[in-house]
Amino acid sequence: MERRRQGSQRQEEGGSDGHEDDGVLSAFVCPITMQVMRDPVVIETGHAYEREAIARWFSACRELGRGPCCPITMQEVRRADLRPVLALRAAIVEWTDRRQRDELRRACQWLTKDAAEKEAVRALDCAVRGWSGGRAGRRVVRGEGMMQMVGGMLRSGSAVVRLKALEAIKEFAKETDQDREAVSEGDTIRTIIKFIDCEDCQERELAVSALCDLSKSEVVCGKISELNGAVLILGKVAGSKGDNPTVSEKAEMTLQNLDRCEKNAVQMAENGRLEPLLTLLIEGSPEQQLLMASSLEKIVLSNDLKILVAQRVGSLFAGIVEKGSLEAKEVAFKVLEHISANAESAKVLIEENVLLPLFRVLSINRANLLPPRLQEAAAAVLANLVASGVDFGTVPLDGDRTLVSEDIVHNLLHLISNTSPPIQCKLLEFFDTLSSSTRTVLSIVSAIKSSGAITNLVQFVESDHQESRLASLKLLYKISFHMDHEIAQVFRASPTLLGCLVEVAFLSDGNTDEQHAALQILANLPKRDRHLTRELMEQGAFKIVARKVLSICRREAGSNIYDNTVLEGLVKVLARITYVLRDEPRCISLAHEYNLAALFTSLLRLIGQDEVQLISAKALMNLSLESKYLTSTPKFDGPEQKSKLALFGRKPPSFQFCRVHSGVCSTRDSFCILEGKAVERLVHCLNHGNKKVAEAALAALCTLLEDEVEVAEGVLVLHRASGIAPIFDILKENPTGSLQHRVTWAVERILRSEEISKAASTDRSLGSALVHAFQHGDSRTRRIAEAALKHVEKLPVFSQIIDKHPSIRSSSMGSMERFYKFDR
Repeated sequence: MERRRQGSQRQEEGGSDGHEDDGVLSAFVCPITMQVMRDPVVIETGHAYEREAIARWFSACRELGRGPCCPITMQEVRRADLRPVLALRAAIVEWTDRRQRDELRRACQWLTKDAAEKEAVRALDCAVRGWSGGRAGRRVVRGEGMMQMVGGMLRSGSAVVRLKALEAIKEFAKETDQDREAVSEGDTIRTIIKFIDCEDCQERELAVSALCDLSKSEVVCGKISELNGAVLILGKVAGSKGDNPTVSEKAEMTLQNLDRCEKNAVQMAENGRLEPLLTLLIEGSPEQQLLMASSLEKIVLSNDLKILVAQRVGSLFAGIVEKGSLEAKEVAFKVLEHISANAESAKVLIEENVLLPLFRVLSINRANLLPPRLQEAAAAVLANLVASGVDFGTVPLDGDRTLVSEDIVHNLLHLISNTSPPIQCKLLEFFDTLSSSTRTVLSIVSAIKSSGAITNLVQFVESDHQESRLASLKLLYKISFHMDHEIAQVFRASPTLLGCLVEVAFLSDGNTDEQHAALQILANLPKRDRHLTRELMEQGAFKIVARKVLSICRREAGSNIYDNTVLEGLVKVLARITYVLRDEPRCISLAHEYNLAALFTSLLRLIGQDEVQLISAKALMNLSLESKYLTSTPKFDGPEQKSKLALFGRKPPSFQFCRVHSGVCSTRDSFCILEGKAVERLVHCLNHGNKKVAEAALAALCTLLEDEVEVAEGVLVLHRASGIAPIFDILKENPTGSLQHRVTWAVERILRSEEISKAASTDRSLGSALVHAFQHGDSRTRRIAEAALKHVEKLPVFSQIIDKHPSIRSSSMGSMERFYKFDR
């Protein structure tokens, strides 16, 4: 029975390999455990046992209250000494090794992807047992190439086989780097990465764990980094901590192993892990620093990574910019340009004191030391930094100076005049950005004025370099609000430049931003400058503008934002001619040709276009002031001519006289605002929420109350248009400044009417408003308010200086009263 059990055990462990081993096996098997002994010992009876098994047997005997005995003979032994049998142990080890080698060699034939699942699983188990069995088994596994074979089993069609193969690889990877490199030969790493990216959770977990152990080898790290997308996949798994924290932790450990490998720094950075590269950039040799910086310049960084780079190496690049070699400077400028394109990272660079080195390399004294391409790169970085939105009036450059200090701006303006177009373009963009901020624009304007650089800046209008021309036009537009007279002086001196500006604004088919900037420059030029207006007339600008305004109005202006902005500029330019009508007959002819009075009247209806309404109201005021000089009086040769017309059955022509201007008026010919609903629309604007629009509308209506026209008839027109109450309301709000003076003047003129002054005398709020103007207005306003208060009998009349009927032109008072009764 005992021999049968020994034979069964032998077959289970090694299979029947030949009858010659049977006798040997019986000597190798422990009678207690029926297993091959590892540490054989002999007792007093001469029988051999496994040390641990016989020791337990003796302990059991003592617990039963009897002496130790031999398990086979049951003979009691006097001494419990356990003597090792070294020869037997050596024989067992030799037999075990030989048997294991044979077993592993037989298993190799099943380590193929085409093997049946059962045999493949058995072979993989055998390989793991051989590897765990000792040095002899590992030598066989290594010598027979079984690790590479196990790697090939990852491509098996059986999921069970793939899992067993991953478990085996994980065991192999626990030893030396040599073993890890042997396992990773072929496509093993690629296949493991594939498992990490699959949906099978068990395969993914084993694959991540195996790769983590393999990545302890620098060679394997290199193979992982070379695989396209491997780092990205690991990063995704590492970031998914909520799905499986263990797998996520293993993936992060793998990435950390990759981080430690210097040659992986670039690949890791390309996949979003910049720390290894930045560490080498800070701590590496000059050659490594240059290599890492060159690699960093080619990597597309997210905004968060740009901030990280600026924080870690911003000051390093600042030093390279000023003191590095030309090759290093070129790379540094490219990296800084890339990083500074983001506003937040640009702010970090400013905090790292990058501004001063940039200014130093661009200063006129040192610019010649840099090749043009590096000057352009430096200017581009500077332009990006100022676009970050920082208040550069408070950022110190060195000492008390800032980037907008006068000498700094002078230096850069001087450089614009002495460098190539690409650098000029970047510097112009730099000044354009600074001029966009209300906190720095005045400093820039002051420096431009003191340096006399405005002439050079305006001359870019005719530049062939489109980017420089666009940047200069944008800059001129920003500063034209503060330097309109200086810009106009340059254009007066050079009509050619003005012609170029007109061409860019209206005649070219170029950049829309360029056209818009040119138009706004024209719009901001001093509107009362007769010389410029005549020159623009010569250039044909006003006819082009008039046609464009008509075109926009037909397309329902206000339908989109850009048209609104363009319309505002066009109306400003067109309104210029209304300021020189008396001195320039051609402007009057153009106003007749395009019926500008009607055009500006139609623009008053554009709701939401405050600036357009403001300009249109002022233009109507200017036009209306000319009406009294353009009104015509029809003449007949007397009764004889009338009788001749009657002889042929024709009636003499009837003319509609304008009671205000005492003649024949029309909107087109004499710019009379009584026609075309101009008065009604101006009255509507009196209630505008923008006080500037209301004041401009009031000014236009006041032209009906001037001394040179029939004031009484003008009052009647305002009454019939329901315009008197809004004028009174404006005064009741107790305005200040020019609006207070204008509305007080208008109210005094209106109160000259006895009917109105009588009704107004009971209006306490109107009286209080007049008292306020009398007490708080300037000297002119106070005199006018005094007269108005006498009209409503709030002040006594001590003389006849204030006359209810100040001129013959008010002789139609009676008819006005008649119209009042009719209206009531």
